[in-house]
Formats: sequence, structure tokens, C-alpha cells
Amino acid sequence: MNEQLPALPVTFRPNRTRAVLLTLGVAVFAAVSTVGLLVPRLSTGEKISFVFTGALLCGVLVLLSRPKVVADDRGVTVVNLTTARRLEWAEIVQVNLRSGDPWVYLDLSDGTSLPAMGIQPGIAREKALRDARALAALVDERGTGTGG
Repeated sequence: MNEQLPALPVTFRPNRTRAVLLTLGVAVFAAVSTVGLLVPRLSTGEKISFVFTGALLCGVLVLLSRPKVVADDRGVTVVNLTTARRLEWAEIVQVNLRSGDPWVYLDLSDGTSLPAMGIQPGIAREKALRDARALAALVDERGTGTGG
């Protein structure tokens, strides 16, 4: 089983979803800004508001592309939309990705559960399953052995 473990550090993220979101963000920014700049009857302030709106929409899509899970020798960093949390290996009891779950959930030693949005089935279910299995194997190898 150790042969299947990824080399550390390893980053798990939904690459296809991220590519779609970032491409869409650039396209939305370009389209909204172009429309705003090309309409001749708009004032300078209105044109600026179009560019600002395009940038805001692009920013939201960039934010949605942020989630990742980074595993290294010392533990795991879970980066979700607006938060990041560092966990030691011993804090993670189990890695869960059940049918219908939007992303992986980490059961923690304090009895709570932490969503890890960086591993999500979305448009690449098989990759998410492989990533969840790899993270679970790392937890089994490096954790306390109390679960998983």
C-alpha cells in the first residue's frame, strides 16, 4: 500500500473545475468590460462601473477556484473559499467522501468534521475518488491509527 502513496508534499485540487472557473472569470471580465467601454452613450463613471462589475464577477469566480488540500510531512492544510486551516496528521481521524457528498469531509480528533473542498467530485469524479483514497492512505500511515 505504501507504493500507492503520493510523494509529499502533494496538492489535491479540482483542476478541471478550477480551469473552467478561471477561464470563465477572464471571459466575463473581458465581455463586461468590453461592452461597457464600447457603448458610446455611457459616461466615464458608467464605463468604470462596467469594468468594476466585470472585475468583481471575475473575483468571485477566482474565489470559487481557491479550494485545495495540501499534505506535507507535518500535516495537512485545508484551503476552502474564505478560510484556511492547518491540521497535524494526528488530528485527522478519517477521510470521508460518501455518495452524494459535494466534497471530502475530514473527521477530526476533537469530534468535529471539516469540509475539504479541494477534493470534490464535481466534473471529475474518478480523480476525486483517487485523491480521497490517497489522502485517506496518508492519514492511515501518518496519523495516530485511531480511525480511518
